[in-house]
Amino acid sequence: MKTKPTQTLSILGLAAVAGCAAFTLSAPAQAKSASYHLINKMAVGGDGSWDYIYLDSDTRTLYVTRGTHVMVIDVDKHKVIGDIPDLNGIHGVAIDPWSGYGFISNGRANSVVMFDIKTLEKKKEIPVGTGPDAIIYDPNTKRVYAFNGRDKSFTSIDGNNGNVIATVTLPGRPEFPASDGNGHIYDNLEDVSEVVSIACSSNTVENTWPIAPGTSPSGLAYDGNHNRVYSVCDNQLLTVLDPTTGKLVTTLPIGNGPDACAFDPGINTLYSPNGQDGTMSVYQVTAPDTYKLVTTFNTQPGARTMTLDLKTHHIWTVTATPAPPDPNAPAPAPGARRRRSYVPGSFVVLEYGK
Repeated sequence: MKTKPTQTLSILGLAAVAGCAAFTLSAPAQAKSASYHLINKMAVGGDGSWDYIYLDSDTRTLYVTRGTHVMVIDVDKHKVIGDIPDLNGIHGVAIDPWSGYGFISNGRANSVVMFDIKTLEKKKEIPVGTGPDAIIYDPNTKRVYAFNGRDKSFTSIDGNNGNVIATVTLPGRPEFPASDGNGHIYDNLEDVSEVVSIACSSNTVENTWPIAPGTSPSGLAYDGNHNRVYSVCDNQLLTVLDPTTGKLVTTLPIGNGPDACAFDPGINTLYSPNGQDGTMSVYQVTAPDTYKLVTTFNTQPGARTMTLDLKTHHIWTVTATPAPPDPNAPAPAPGARRRRSYVPGSFVVLEYGK
């Protein structure tokens, strides 16, 4: 996952791709009537930045990655119930409900850490590719897929025993993946602005599809109700792809700085958290390829990632208060980004809903 620089656009992709289906936007007065609001704000503090967060709706458990540890939160009691420490540059968590194991992408160690979801005890450290970042469980094959950003590959892992099945090269740098539940995983390729389709049973790359005019995609979600793949992009566009044809259907305007995307199948609602703006774009899928902007509501600056509670239909995100820049800090190396720092103890977990 990436932290994106500030960007400005004079036009937010309002011109659809030639031949693509049109989309519908609600009037501003209608958009405000959705009344999404903050339900709970947990000041959990703690050290470390953050990346992917994952909510297991069945066990009511939220996993929050913090660089060197994972915070484990009971979302019904709104309290931290555990911590998985001594990790190294972690990014994401995947849960296999059948085996009872969780898997953490341990980015700087080039490994995946397997743990017991009941005791949080580490069971195994699994060598994978270089720089594992996004990680996902595929229910069809009962495998875990770690996407290795630095060497542009994915590693397939048996969810029952943690054994590596295969490591496969990708045609670009992977970002956020999603499973369709039927044996396919879709993943954004950030550096080439494409979506890749992976056949899980054979661990092969089936297709790659361009998503221009979207650029540098990060968050991705799959809509099984309408068989669509959604990608949020750096240039404030959300692209809609038909994975049957590989064609781009349309693009939708979103805010600045998204790093996640989510679709709630129970209420046919699509979300983009816009961290640079501190907003959340919410679209209702009213019919196949008909999208209505319900609202863009305020969250908090830096809230760029998210996860959904599929039982309550609530939205969860995290952020912290940026610290003032240090004027004496050395300049970053050419091409590198300056590392952000945050006010100690300011990390919060935010829950939103109607």
